[in-house]
Amino acid sequence: MSVTVFVGLGANLGDRGEALLQALKAMAVLPQTRLQAVSSLYSSAPVDAAGPDYLNAVAQLDTTLAPQVFLEALQAMELAAGRERPYRNAPRTLDLDVLLWGSEQFHTATLTVPHPRMHERAFVLRPLAELAPELVTAQQLAQVADQRMEAAQGPDWADSALQTGTPRLQ
Repeated sequence: MSVTVFVGLGANLGDRGEALLQALKAMAVLPQTRLQAVSSLYSSAPVDAAGPDYLNAVAQLDTTLAPQVFLEALQAMELAAGRERPYRNAPRTLDLDVLLWGSEQFHTATLTVPHPRMHERAFVLRPLAELAPELVTAQQLAQVADQRMEAAQGPDWADSALQTGTPRLQ
């Protein structure tokens, strides 16, 4: 049985837009997975960190992969994009976070769902609200309204990723 998964994408080093686009294309061809939708692209200031502004988006996928297998695939994409983890909240070439896994809640050594800080981040809530407005309340958006963030490009920025390959969900 497939589950709807929301993934946060971010990058603030290198060619940020290209890194996000390549990550979407890689997610679109994961086995047993279908990329369903992608939010607009946003520019946002780092939260609890220094460094250049991020580009952020949220992707909606359907998958039958197990959560750990899915997470490992995302981490492999980060590594392929040159992601390093020298310290907490370091600037990054690519950051992929599982935000929601259907309506499930779980905590393992490597994955907590829902993402533990997603409700503190405008760069997660605003694009998530584009894709699934029923999952984000007006109160949650109001609580992050002071975080600097602006739309950089509409959802058509990801059209080539949405058309990558053939659906793999089986």
